Amino acid sequence: MKYIDPTKLELLDEKVIKINRVSQVVKGGRTFGFNAVVAVGDGKGHVGIGLGKAKQVINAIAKGKEDAKKNIVKIPIINGTIPHTIKVKYDGAVVMLKPASPGTGVIAGSTIRAIMDQVGVRDILTKCIGSNNVHNVVKATMKALLSLRDPYMIAKKRGKTVQEIFQG
Repeated sequence: MKYIDPTKLELLDEKVIKINRVSQVVKGGRTFGFNAVVAVGDGKGHVGIGLGKAKQVINAIAKGKEDAKKNIVKIPIINGTIPHTIKVKYDGAVVMLKPASPGTGVIAGSTIRAIMDQVGVRDILTKCIGSNNVHNVVKATMKALLSLRDPYMIAKKRGKTVQEIFQG
């Protein structure tokens, strides 16, 4: 997995996937903190996910954005959708991503939709099976996106053209 330098990309605004309030019981009462799961991307096949924790929401989002910028990866996209169907499990969350014909749109829940918007996928069918814990769904989605295989690379390895692979 090769990370990409965020300074070379024109990133879109960050997308906050989830803000969670957490508390800790201490001698004087409860202290509250926040954690934020944030996605950043350029809408052209690059996306990164980050988690930020802080006492204030704004700081948690900022930390999440910085973490996401450190984890930007390249995802293969063909004609606004993914190259093939994939089903991935991460802990209790199972995520299925399926390519869709042009004009379908992003059929996904809010967690997966935020990631797909940042990647730049315009047409996709998704299903989240099992756990809908945001952290696990995000990690399962990223695992699925990283597992996608680019048809151009496969054609090059096999010594064929992309048309030969899709016809045969």
